[in-house]
Amino acid sequence: MFRKRINADEARELFLNSFPPIPEIEVLPIEACDGRIIAENIIASIDVPHYRRAAMDGFAVIASETLGAGPGSPVMLRLANTIEKGTCVRVHTGSPMPEGADAVVMMEDTELLDDRVQILAQIHPFKNVGAIGEDVRKGELIQERGHKLRPCDIAVLASLGIRSLKVFRRPLVVIIPTGEELVQRDKKYLKPGEVYETNGLMASMYVKKWGCDVRLLKIVTDSPDLIKEAILSNLDADMVITSGGTSVGKRDYVPAVVDSIGKLLVHGVGISPGKPTALGIIEGKPVVCMPGYPVAGIVALFYFARSAIRKLGNIPDEQDRIVRAELSEKITGRTGYKTFARVKLDNGKAIPLSTSGAGILSSVSKADGFVILPENVEGFNAGEEVDIVLIE
Repeated sequence: MFRKRINADEARELFLNSFPPIPEIEVLPIEACDGRIIAENIIASIDVPHYRRAAMDGFAVIASETLGAGPGSPVMLRLANTIEKGTCVRVHTGSPMPEGADAVVMMEDTELLDDRVQILAQIHPFKNVGAIGEDVRKGELIQERGHKLRPCDIAVLASLGIRSLKVFRRPLVVIIPTGEELVQRDKKYLKPGEVYETNGLMASMYVKKWGCDVRLLKIVTDSPDLIKEAILSNLDADMVITSGGTSVGKRDYVPAVVDSIGKLLVHGVGISPGKPTALGIIEGKPVVCMPGYPVAGIVALFYFARSAIRKLGNIPDEQDRIVRAELSEKITGRTGYKTFARVKLDNGKAIPLSTSGAGILSSVSKADGFVILPENVEGFNAGEEVDIVLIE
């Protein structure tokens, strides 16, 4: 039987407080750090740029010598290799500024006449000049520990001459699909009562997307001993996700197995779909037991496993992507449960697909997101504007 049903938010808080983040750090080439979590503060050791540079193709000048220049009253300067009164020097974008020059006239505002240059625009000091440290100042904090690195971040770090970075180790998540009715996807013909295993596939792809390494096991049949063996032989992983076997039928052994070798924290959560979700800890490793019905499974995966992965991997929390839309028809919730109603977006309207039917996986595939109804809300009426949490 289910343990006492627990509020969804309370269940998640209890679960997340039961294990620590992964402390291990590894050193990787900077090219391999996209999407990784940096494990150290980075202080700039040099200025970028470390020299005054031209920001445009054109001619380096003393700005005061362009006073009054315009298309009808050009100023004539002599083209030279050094700057002195009455001269200019040809420069390209990124070129070092010649000593004595304090501005660059863009090529478009000049005319070259043999060894003379007509200046057709007045400019002020420092115009089109990149100062030392304009991009990054020596001693500046560039990245803080715990930041998820993006390609643009890596490019800035590379501009400092950094070749490798300390990053937190990725979590390794083992995924164990269970069930007598499941068959591997390479089987050509299905018998009545057989279904292809898809929950493990789906979970493994989301877990990879969320920043983990994944070990997806072959199907484990509904046997307490085999389920126990599969879990215990994979505790080198940082987290265990099982699929199926969490309800109260004769073949639903997973929560009891977790309790026998670890600690079952929760079995029965106030989410719909997803009530049979179980959460536990084995040898300090978090365990998420997804219900076998696919939609219930994906709700448990998003609501519990994703949060656990973020904590394990030192990954900063990301806000859900939410859009507002008007309901095309009424949706109802389940009192006492946080209800995840699938909706499709169409021209600013939210079209409900289902609030029930936990086995209809295609309803998630067709959906753009969920309307999440709180436990104390019976429903939302047609025409109401609601928040939609996007799946992707």
